[in-house]
Amino acid sequence: MLLIGSSLLDHFSIMINIRNARLLLSFGERLRNLREQQHLSQEALANEAEIPISQVGRIERGEVNPTLSTLNSIASGLKITLQELLDF
Repeated sequence: MLLIGSSLLDHFSIMINIRNARLLLSFGERLRNLREQQHLSQEALANEAEIPISQVGRIERGEVNPTLSTLNSIASGLKITLQELLDF
């Protein structure tokens, strides 16, 4: 019984991760498009947002789930509202 429960839990976690992966990839694409529209490099955005350059790349590739604080910093770096950043 424990193995079955564990297997179901693992399956459920994988489904959540797949759903989150799609969301994170979509947001990463949104961020890349906004950054490129402003002719900013990842480094320039990172400097404006005061976050590590590697973080910008990981977010754009959908590898990490950024915090609200990070998203707010990115929006400030792009000189847009948080609502505009999340409008995708």
